[in-house]
Amino acid sequence: MNRAAHPRRLLPMAAMSFLVACGSSGSSSENPWSPDGGAGSRADSGPESGASITSASSSGSADAAGSSGSGSSSSSSSSSGSGLSGSGSGLDSGSGSDSGSGSGGSTGRKFVGNISTSGAIRSDFATYWNQFTPENEGKWGSVEGTQGSFNWTALDAEYQYTQSHGIVFKQHNFVWGSQQPNWVAGLSSSAATAAVQTWMTDFCTRYPNVKLIDVVNEPPPHTTPPYANLIGGAGSSGYDWIVNAFKWARAACPNAILILNDYNNIEYQSQHDHFVSIVQAIKAAGAPIDAVGAQAHAASTMATSTVQGMIDSLASQTGLPVYITEYDISLADDTQQSQVMQSQFTMFWNDPNVKGITLWGYIEGATWQTNTGLMTSSGTMRPAMTWLVNFLKTH
Repeated sequence: MNRAAHPRRLLPMAAMSFLVACGSSGSSSENPWSPDGGAGSRADSGPESGASITSASSSGSADAAGSSGSGSSSSSSSSSGSGLSGSGSGLDSGSGSDSGSGSGGSTGRKFVGNISTSGAIRSDFATYWNQFTPENEGKWGSVEGTQGSFNWTALDAEYQYTQSHGIVFKQHNFVWGSQQPNWVAGLSSSAATAAVQTWMTDFCTRYPNVKLIDVVNEPPPHTTPPYANLIGGAGSSGYDWIVNAFKWARAACPNAILILNDYNNIEYQSQHDHFVSIVQAIKAAGAPIDAVGAQAHAASTMATSTVQGMIDSLASQTGLPVYITEYDISLADDTQQSQVMQSQFTMFWNDPNVKGITLWGYIEGATWQTNTGLMTSSGTMRPAMTWLVNFLKTH
């Protein structure tokens, strides 16, 4: 999801972007994951207040690349052969299954993650979160705006940070109807197919410990990539291009959990039902899908019981685990934001169908939607964040 150039929402959007920031300018003892030796435990934590940005991103804002991917410089003229394996493992030992292939799509212990801030990972990130998603840096248009010229700079720094801090690295995303390279739509079908496959293979060769991938983001009718007809079109399943994307992602990234990600699928019944029909269709056509993603931007405007009912329905009707992928609470009132956080996050945490929770931004003034920030850049936490930090210390 892009913060500045994403017109998509069709419904009430009081709550849009969501990255639960959990941290203040506290010491490493404030890391809510420290007491647990599972996937989220840290041997070290980031600096306290005034945390610096670890990644030297070539773009100023997280979504500066836009849909055209213009202006992306090439930090690596050839994307293959780099293999940034890192010293960490994205998931610490003893955390359970870390493979999406045939494993039911679970990483083991439930994680709580967040995204990049203004195109980079903050040095305090590991103090509060144990899973990371690049907001815009991992989108194809940001990496390969010009065919054959790859800009891996921001992703390299983010991936290296996650591996050295034992943080789960998730890719967002491979194929989407926005922020894709303009040049793909002008290719032949065979060339477009090869381009998508190369993009996936190069990514997973460079970042072999990627644990989860949004293979397709916001499927129709929400968005459709301009090159969809070149990579399979509707075909016999109605979504052959999605089926192909998952098959190519499995071949390129055999150990990652492969996800179909969408919005409004746990908030609105008609959109929930349509999303389920897509999943069922692509599964029947042989797509190796491991899990479904619910962005949950509008969840904070709904009753918690309604959201939970749709999460459980999504899991039961698709036979797949659910990841909350972009949660945020767009409320200016501190008390109201905290109340929603306490009700809905507790539900996400306790629902066995939810395998991981990612919030969409945590630093005030640097989130996709206004009023979704959880703390200032210097570490002062809003009540929702204070509650979340304390909750995670005891769970």
